[in-house]
Amino acid sequence: MTELNRETKETNIKCKIDIHGTGKSNINTGVGFFDHMLEALSKHSGIDIDLSCKGDLHIDAHHTVEDCGIVLGKALKNEIFPIEAVERYGNATVVMDEAAVTCALDLSNRPFLVYELNISEKVGNFDVELAEEFFHAVSGNAGITLHIIQDRGRNKHHILEAAFKAFAVALRRALVKNERLGIPSTKGVL
Repeated sequence: MTELNRETKETNIKCKIDIHGTGKSNINTGVGFFDHMLEALSKHSGIDIDLSCKGDLHIDAHHTVEDCGIVLGKALKNEIFPIEAVERYGNATVVMDEAAVTCALDLSNRPFLVYELNISEKVGNFDVELAEEFFHAVSGNAGITLHIIQDRGRNKHHILEAAFKAFAVALRRALVKNERLGIPSTKGVL
């Protein structure tokens, strides 16, 4: 289990995760749709996430979403590395009604993000561009090579929820124990 706190002039975040949990969550960021996405991430990854954020929401949700991604990414990195005896790679396509989103990832310790969702504007009060900021912060701070690609869909809520769930399932699959692999790299280290 990893516990992190991060305080800046823009946000105050308390986070506790357990990658070997059961998908229990206690999320409170003050951004309703984002809370819903993080709850889905926890449930479908099997990672217990306890996260609270007091952010400068009087400005907008940007700092809250991005900083939560930074903290979650750092907590994931602390839990995953040094990597050993796991599958390392994971992928999933998740459908939500008309929408389908695919996520492929590598617990590479080399952060990179490919993000191709064809959506704009808002879902409720949530600026959809913030989802990319979140995934960029998570991948950058966790050391994950992350590809999130929209296969189809029109409903922005469905597309974003499918993206978060696809990331969750791909991450769960990458973290599956596999003792035979040892350190899952021909380099001998990641």
